[in-house]
Amino acid sequence: MTPPPALLFVYNADGGVLSALKDLWHKTVSPQTYDCQLCAVTYGPLGMRREWRDFVRGLGAEVTFLHRDELRERYGLSGVPLPAVFEQTGEGPRVWLGAEEVRGARDLEALIRLVECRLMAGA
Repeated sequence: MTPPPALLFVYNADGGVLSALKDLWHKTVSPQTYDCQLCAVTYGPLGMRREWRDFVRGLGAEVTFLHRDELRERYGLSGVPLPAVFEQTGEGPRVWLGAEEVRGARDLEALIRLVECRLMAGA
């Protein structure tokens, strides 16, 4: 069995304390207009949801989380629809789960199933 790919989960939000506070406020006041489904389903008001953290730790893959500004700084990627999941390759990040797929995961359970199915498919 092939080892799982190194994955890079990228939020459709900028990093930093001020951005995090703004995002928390937005998710609370107007969740239906919040732009980052990955943030919305994997984070609660007190941080990363335990079920998600445990799932990611159990993947057996190297997993990194970045914000869109960090993706731009580290890899020079901008204009890529986010949130998305990238596979780390020798040539750099390659889209593994696109923004449309991630946005379609309406809750944490759906996101976990999506990641599991993609891993099983070996895509």
